[in-house]
Amino acid sequence: MKILSWNVNGLNAVVGKGGILAIQKENADVYCFQEVKATREKMPQILGGYHQYHSHAEKKGYSGVSVFSKEKPMSVREGIGVAEFDSEGRVLVLEFKDFFLLDIYFPNSNRELSRLDYKLRFNDKLLKFCKELERKKPLILTGDFNVAHTELDIARPRENEGNAGFTREERAWFTKFLEDGFVDTFRQFTKDGDHYTWWAYMGNARDRNIGWRIDYFVVSEKLKNKVKASKILSDIMGSDHCPIVLEI
Repeated sequence: MKILSWNVNGLNAVVGKGGILAIQKENADVYCFQEVKATREKMPQILGGYHQYHSHAEKKGYSGVSVFSKEKPMSVREGIGVAEFDSEGRVLVLEFKDFFLLDIYFPNSNRELSRLDYKLRFNDKLLKFCKELERKKPLILTGDFNVAHTELDIARPRENEGNAGFTREERAWFTKFLEDGFVDTFRQFTKDGDHYTWWAYMGNARDRNIGWRIDYFVVSEKLKNKVKASKILSDIMGSDHCPIVLEI
């Protein structure tokens, strides 16, 4: 199975920039999108022949996740059962025969760290939710985690220490998450730095590869040996993020 994940920063915008045509060539079995920003009524018509599922924020033009799957899942759930997070359209859970797939758009802690507490609460509730799901089947999680885990995952760690997405608290939570039985699949295959999934629009950051790796595929330990590839498609344009791919 091939799964592609992408924070599109507006699905309609990506369609207009030709990004969907680029990822169609990957012929993925499942496409997971974050920050789609579109309501069900204004979703663009893409990826014909796929079953599609959406979770949108109550606030228009904000957040939202969508999944397009060739195989019809056994069940689909929106959210993690906590209203303050589910109202922002951040999680879709698809159940397949051998695993659960979670498409997640983690909160941004914001420049002044005004939402850091909110994000950390979300993170803790999500981890508890994941461990409960794992009792039934292993998990594949993907999406924009809005954190660069280590100094290898960010081009300028010293300058960004303490900034949103690179705070001690966010990074410590990610470490705890992995210690609780999950695997960062990209690091199974690639141990060095300079591999990023997000670049600021300012200062030609993408051309200069001054970026952050904040988009991940994470799997339950039980699935670790099933992973065949975990890649970053940095050449695909259309968003300030690029797509990532898991083959399992």
